[in-house]
Amino acid sequence: MDDPDHGYRGEQVAFYDRLVGERGDAAFYRDRALAADGPALELACGTGRVYLELLRAGVDADGLDASADALDRLRGKATEAGLDPDVWRADMASFAADRAYGLVYCPFNALQFCRTIAEQEALLRRAHDALASGGEFAFDVFVPGFDVISAEYGEWQSESVEFRGEPHEFRRRTRISDEVAQEIRVEDELYDADGERVFSESRRLKLLPKREVELLVHRSPFAEWSVAGGFDGSPLEDGDDVQVWTLRT
Repeated sequence: MDDPDHGYRGEQVAFYDRLVGERGDAAFYRDRALAADGPALELACGTGRVYLELLRAGVDADGLDASADALDRLRGKATEAGLDPDVWRADMASFAADRAYGLVYCPFNALQFCRTIAEQEALLRRAHDALASGGEFAFDVFVPGFDVISAEYGEWQSESVEFRGEPHEFRRRTRISDEVAQEIRVEDELYDADGERVFSESRRLKLLPKREVELLVHRSPFAEWSVAGGFDGSPLEDGDDVQVWTLRT
């Protein structure tokens, strides 16, 4: 995946840690890793929001990400916490692993950075090949909500935040960038108290409704799969905002 929009950089990396609140996913993937028969591998581990939770729980876990800046921040946080991470820079659609994992996982919509069928199929093959026999690939993607798209897409959403001990204004706008391909562009901007822009960043993602994911999984090497409507394992139903998939070898 050769995409200049992919991978956080610079100040956006530092701000990311403040931006993402509690979702319930870190505990979910930690518990899945603890129950797995073998080590775990996180695809798109970023600054370690989920990955470091696994290390704190004593999980033998590796991670990879496309952003060198994000990995540097992860390593710094791990050092402060007395943890020993094993992470490397790689594209999740073309990575190679040198050991077999009991669990491969990809949290927080990161799979949606793979916008083409070729990239999506490549990621599923790579995840499958990295698993030991009986291993699982778990990931979550959001449910495209027409109410949210109609009410919020195309408009800037702003909030006051504290960053590096000072007040800032954070702005986000999500737009449909390709109606035919069902792709979106998410734009983030951060301004300090004097109105000076700290960073401006954008990224493109693929909307993935359930049936489209099902088609991809059907074409993948995985033997069986299931999907839930939340990290509590509840059935996926109309009105849910997250799809939690588990694919098994």
